[in-house]
Amino acid sequence: MIKNFKELIRVAKEQKKMKLAVAAAQDEEVLVAVCNAAEMGIVEPVLIGDQEKIICIAKENNLKIDAYEIIEEKEIDAAAKRAVRLVSSGNADFVMKGLLDTAILLKAVLDKEIGLRTDSQLSHVMVYHIPTYHKLLFLTDGGMNIAPTVEEKVKITQNAIEVTKAMGIENVKVAALAAKEKVNPKMQATVDGDVLKQMGQKGGFGKGVIVEGPLAFDLAISKEAAETKKFESEVAGDADILLVPTIEMGNGIGKALTYFAGAKSAGVIMGTKAPVVLVSRADSHESKLYSIALGSIIAAN
Repeated sequence: MIKNFKELIRVAKEQKKMKLAVAAAQDEEVLVAVCNAAEMGIVEPVLIGDQEKIICIAKENNLKIDAYEIIEEKEIDAAAKRAVRLVSSGNADFVMKGLLDTAILLKAVLDKEIGLRTDSQLSHVMVYHIPTYHKLLFLTDGGMNIAPTVEEKVKITQNAIEVTKAMGIENVKVAALAAKEKVNPKMQATVDGDVLKQMGQKGGFGKGVIVEGPLAFDLAISKEAAETKKFESEVAGDADILLVPTIEMGNGIGKALTYFAGAKSAGVIMGTKAPVVLVSRADSHESKLYSIALGSIIAAN
């Protein structure tokens, strides 16, 4: 089981090197992170985009890219499609967003002919290494799904479980977050949390998965809070996955972990045939590197 990001990098370096297609690779921060990952032996990059700009950025940052394949595609849309097609055709293992809008890359990912769509729900899974928490914490979905239905939450949960399994976590504890632990018909998050819990009890999420819901944030991550409120659950204070009911809650928790708690993070889009590394320009170089490593481990499973 991978317990921190140092181990994440180690495992990514020890496994088979994955081929990474970078769409619109003429992005300085992305290119630096990709080259670092390549130097570590984690990925073999295929850089798709404006070749002149890619080479210029490499020279300015003393990056050695002579050994990497560069595919000339000046148009952003074409670069996205080319990167996705490489993965769907089996010529690359996963894809990463460079200097282009998220919507453009996702349009290519969802293309019926060359895309990576499945019958699952696309969702964003973040992984946090928090100094005050005893293990890695997985958060979904604070980046894509605005207010998912309970049926969509099932698929979002399954996507997150796939990530935890790739990280070597055999017994996965899922907290379906809400404002309170009692079911209230006027609070949809509590109703959905109870449905997901019952589904988990019937084995709907597979072996080794426990779903608790509805569950407040404090009870999900603090044994002391659970003891104080006399709430008994195997998930309480030991959650692996935090399933949020809305994008606002997920976005708020994620940014609070980063800016208040000093958490390090990595993230991928799941629900596709191969992971999609979709980083923000606000993400640190370190976070981009961790996201590449995470994507490579999922792609290898």
